[in-house]
Amino acid sequence: MSESRGQDGLISPDAVLIRASERLAHQFAGMVSEETVERVVFESYASLGRTASVKTHLPSLAEKFARDRLTALAQSKGLIAKGVPEVLYVCVQNSGRSQMAAAITRHLAGDTVHVRSAGSQPAGGLLPEVVTVLEEAGISVGDEFPKPLTDDVVRAADAVITMGCGDACPIYPGKRYLDWELADPAEFDLDGVRAVRDEIRANVESLLAELTPVAH
Repeated sequence: MSESRGQDGLISPDAVLIRASERLAHQFAGMVSEETVERVVFESYASLGRTASVKTHLPSLAEKFARDRLTALAQSKGLIAKGVPEVLYVCVQNSGRSQMAAAITRHLAGDTVHVRSAGSQPAGGLLPEVVTVLEEAGISVGDEFPKPLTDDVVRAADAVITMGCGDACPIYPGKRYLDWELADPAEFDLDGVRAVRDEIRANVESLLAELTPVAH
């Protein structure tokens, strides 16, 4: 198959996204239609492109984001079993609080909980201070990036924890909703961000004690 290339000789984003759509359509065959897969892939690319500070890896990030959205969609329809509790953390920019909560949860819970995070108004990247204080605690977030809040990930979640995003998160019956009152780390120096990190860790430990009582 010939590839569409731009004047710089690089394969066009559309061609890369079509290939991604084909891969994901194969992965989710029998669960999600090809049309839905392609729509989610191009939607994901467009929504990430509105805020991404670096565009170089945008198609690959869009594929990763689309895969997670399609998994959530299949989970919410009962087509993919949820072997562990699904937790969704939501803040405004998905660059600080919700990223720290997700990273700390993964660090503490391992594979006993599956975690997603999102923002009602996602930023272009993670706060450098957040990356620093997590690395101090032995937690890497090298592959993470701010993601917009989408309906499919809310539907798939068992517990939705919000942090300062107000009424942006849709409400569905049968889910557990918590609101953690946490200061925005964007307003602090490193010591202040460390304090927010430690407060989040305490909240996460309490949540995990309820979600995975045997493991904790």
